[in-house]
Amino acid sequence: MPDFLIEKRFIREGYSTIVGVDEAGRGALFGPVVASAVVMPLSTIHKDLSEGIGEIDDSKVLTPKKRKRLAGIILKEARYVGVGLATNFEIDQENIYWASLKAMKRAIKSLSVRPDVLLIDGFRIKDVNCPQMCIPGGDRKSISIAAASIVAKVVRDKMMVLLDRVYEGYALGRNKGYGTEEHYRALKERGPTPLHRFSFSLEH
Repeated sequence: MPDFLIEKRFIREGYSTIVGVDEAGRGALFGPVVASAVVMPLSTIHKDLSEGIGEIDDSKVLTPKKRKRLAGIILKEARYVGVGLATNFEIDQENIYWASLKAMKRAIKSLSVRPDVLLIDGFRIKDVNCPQMCIPGGDRKSISIAAASIVAKVVRDKMMVLLDRVYEGYALGRNKGYGTEEHYRALKERGPTPLHRFSFSLEH
């Protein structure tokens, strides 16, 4: 389970605005990649983990119901939450790696505070003028990163549910844009929509 040990280390070094950053939708066939940036209050970082914040984990291991409940707790508890995305067109033009970094930069920029340090699940974000710590598997180590992973996933899943009403027949509400057998079958029968990622293999 993630904890606040990394955040506490940076607090001891004099940092206060510690931003966890993560994304969702990197491997999907449809729609944007969505990123979130979350700043937890120092008081929350220092107190004993309780029900709610103490349940925060990598979004991929949580049920949709629990992700949604924890997202509500995060939005209520966090000092700041930012969200950014990169469209399927940007993914096709720049590849998913650069598009993911662009979504993260937009999430950070949307915060109404200047970060002291970034905790990132994955690769360093270029052209961001503050210290960064890149933590492989960070959503299983840092609560700030795990919280960002939950917010990004819940926001993106909600987008897929809404877009399912626009692009019927692709089961986006169930597969959330990922390459399930059902999704590939719909692609073969109906062809891709304008929001599919053409740089990804749409054949299966």
